Amino acid sequence: MSHTAAALTPGTVLVLVDLQQWIVSRPVAPLTGPAVVRSAARLKTAFEAAGLPVVLVRHARVDGSDGGPDSPFNRFAPELAARPGDEVVTKYGIDAFAGTDLADRLDRLGATALVIAGIATEYGVGETVRTAVTLGYPTTVVEDAVAALSTPSHTAALDTFRGLGVTLTHTDALLPPSP
Repeated sequence: MSHTAAALTPGTVLVLVDLQQWIVSRPVAPLTGPAVVRSAARLKTAFEAAGLPVVLVRHARVDGSDGGPDSPFNRFAPELAARPGDEVVTKYGIDAFAGTDLADRLDRLGATALVIAGIATEYGVGETVRTAVTLGYPTTVVEDAVAALSTPSHTAALDTFRGLGVTLTHTDALLPPSP
């Protein structure tokens, strides 16, 4: 089965981790934050066009010093802005599952597989991927839609994902061909 068929089938949910403006503007590698956002936006558009769910995960500080989850500080990158009805999960730690209702939302959405992208590969993305695998979700990470704090930590995280049985692919491999 091709990556395209696997990714854009019923039950597949796109999970975008920590693509808030303040995170995207930080130095990351091997791609820039804006490059990650461009790929993530393409994925989001394709999933929505296929009628598949997208979950936007944002990080907020537990002490509220960032103004809280809905503050301007915590807004998603403009290309990924949450719209009414979008699935938005707020996390206060590294893992998008820990202390959130993400697992319940995925159950409600009928998730049978996850495609995960975001920043940072070795932190929020990595911990979320590990939990997704532990929960039994076939998981795909989109290499051109993730970045880390350094290239070596990005590479190490991808190697860890491979060891967990995670599929690594690229945006173009997941999207239907352009007409």
